[in-house]
Amino acid sequence: MPVTTSPQAAETRSHPAVIALCMFITVIEGFNLIMYGSVVPLLLDDTSLGLSDREAGLVGGLVYVGAILGSVAAPWLADRVGRKKVLLFAIGLFALGGILTGSAVSAPMLALARFITGFGIGGSLTTAMTTARNSSASKHASRVVTITMAGIPLGGVVAALLAIPVLPALGWRPMFFIGTATALTIMAVVACMTLPTDTPQELAGRLWSTRRKLGVMFAGRGLAATLVIAGCAIANMIAWQGLNVWSTQAMVDLGYSLDVALSIAFSLTGAAVLGSFVTAWAADRRSSALIAIATSSCTLVGLVGMVVVPLSLPTTVACAALMGIGGHSTMNLVHTTTADIFPLPARATALGWSNGTSFVGAFLGPVLGGGAIAAGGARGLFSTFAAAAGICLVAVIGLYVTDRALRVSADTLPDQATPALAA
Repeated sequence: MPVTTSPQAAETRSHPAVIALCMFITVIEGFNLIMYGSVVPLLLDDTSLGLSDREAGLVGGLVYVGAILGSVAAPWLADRVGRKKVLLFAIGLFALGGILTGSAVSAPMLALARFITGFGIGGSLTTAMTTARNSSASKHASRVVTITMAGIPLGGVVAALLAIPVLPALGWRPMFFIGTATALTIMAVVACMTLPTDTPQELAGRLWSTRRKLGVMFAGRGLAATLVIAGCAIANMIAWQGLNVWSTQAMVDLGYSLDVALSIAFSLTGAAVLGSFVTAWAADRRSSALIAIATSSCTLVGLVGMVVVPLSLPTTVACAALMGIGGHSTMNLVHTTTADIFPLPARATALGWSNGTSFVGAFLGPVLGGGAIAAGGARGLFSTFAAAAGICLVAVIGLYVTDRALRVSADTLPDQATPALAA
């Protein structure tokens, strides 16, 4: 059936089952991503691996190198073979990565395993986010992106809770085999489920060539938005993913026991999940870019607090909660803004860009964190990430200004300038 609606009118129907499936996919991804941070202390003690602090940070970052490649390749491949096939392949890849990680007997094998895991995670995350956003009404955009992306810290919560009994009793390897089993389970669910392929949002992406989509993003006024999005994503994820990898070790360095450190990591990811729904509710009523300014401020306040506030368990938990709310919610809101700031046919490509650049920051965070904690301990770590959070706040303010300017410009254009969705 030909599509004759406008971009705004096209996005009036939601598919809750598809959105829920996409969230469960990201739960498994979050488990596999954030679990690494929970096991870092045991990896450093494993003499068969022989990892130093810096090497552990580098291995932790390699998963995001793979994710960059996966997130960039996924939109291009999905336009050719369909999103369902891309999801199945990507989930299979990070299941394979989990098996290899749990079986690693050397640092190079561990590094390769994390790279493969990352490639699968990058491809499935970008595809799941695009599928969820294309299966939702515009008025629920922030909530849908949040529901989908809430899976990542929710998976981290599961990893932190599971790590408390499993790590002391069985060591670090079973955690990755559990992650593999859950990935294979969700892969079977995806195989049995039908994803919508004829929605106006999905059809719109096929109307433009890849060259035209990139032209919108990297020419004229779109270029400013593209660069600002990259600045927001990279700076935010340096702090957020760096914390996900190094927070447990940093708390041990501050004198907390491993059990307490894991509980603090739980407060970091738990606050990220709960806070993201509150900020999404606010963003759907105001502006995702505006609320992102508030959330990025939370990250900065929490990190500065870890450096300047006298150490105690209550203040540490409070600062961790602020860091969790800010780090996760800011990235969700940047993705929401990205999905709406460009024309509908370019949405998947734009989300691939925001995801890809976020994984650049996610790679740099663990690496910079490893160097910072080796040189200055936990306080050096939090100071480094506070600097990244400050840069993120400036970039998010720039995104808000750019978003408003582009929306005003779009409102003043004649109707012919709006990308046609008519077939």
